[in-house]
Amino acid sequence: MSLNYYIVAAISAALQAGKAILEIYYQGVAQPTFKADQSPLTIADLKANEIICQYLSDTGLPILSEETAIAPYSERKEWQKFWMVDPLDGTKEFIKRNGEFTVNIGLIEHGVPVLGVIYAPVLNLLYYGSNETGAFKVNNASAFKTIEALHKNSQQLPLAHHKNTFKIAVSRSHLDELTENYLQQKAKEHKMNIETIAIGSSLKMCLVAEGSVNEYPRFGPTMEWDTAAGHAIVKAAGHTLTEIDNDRELHYNKKDLHNPYFICQ
Repeated sequence: MSLNYYIVAAISAALQAGKAILEIYYQGVAQPTFKADQSPLTIADLKANEIICQYLSDTGLPILSEETAIAPYSERKEWQKFWMVDPLDGTKEFIKRNGEFTVNIGLIEHGVPVLGVIYAPVLNLLYYGSNETGAFKVNNASAFKTIEALHKNSQQLPLAHHKNTFKIAVSRSHLDELTENYLQQKAKEHKMNIETIAIGSSLKMCLVAEGSVNEYPRFGPTMEWDTAAGHAIVKAAGHTLTEIDNDRELHYNKKDLHNPYFICQ
């Protein structure tokens, strides 16, 4: 199946942003600054954002990025289709130098994620998918000279499901009491030990998409750009991402860009 124009643009942007991030990463992490919400910001976030915006601007669609001034709601509520970008998801993992950070690019249409690309530069691991193509995983992604070659060497998701164990992905940096309680509840429900996989950034959603874990519950704060790309990939792989309280699918381009608590499964 051929890849559509938007997936090619997003993959190209993610790979180039990842290349720039790696150059900064291996030079040694500069001291981060901190935004108003006390989340860290590095030069890698800004460089990746610049590259992604350059690539995606050619599509003619608006871009909503974590590292760019957010258009007022009166303007963006009129956007029928736009890019949702987190140029470096997992900045804390970048600073810790554990490699568990990603470039996230999602395409939103009428408030619904329809396409997503997630690239982990250190792991050289790429996930992508859309409601038209399905979802895919590519190892050693930067080795391919063309997007066509990359796609030809991809694996379609999901890959496998574990029947004998129940695995839950949890945040590397944000494990909280609500999550701990949820894990205990699941252990009682399934009458078995729950295996937890702690990993950073949007890689948790990727593990659900590929079938390596059963669930990723999130009780901590997240923004729409944290989940948009992963949400699209999860859906393309046949899974769901819904609000914990009411089982509704997460919606995007809200006036308030914070996500409610959710579960990816």
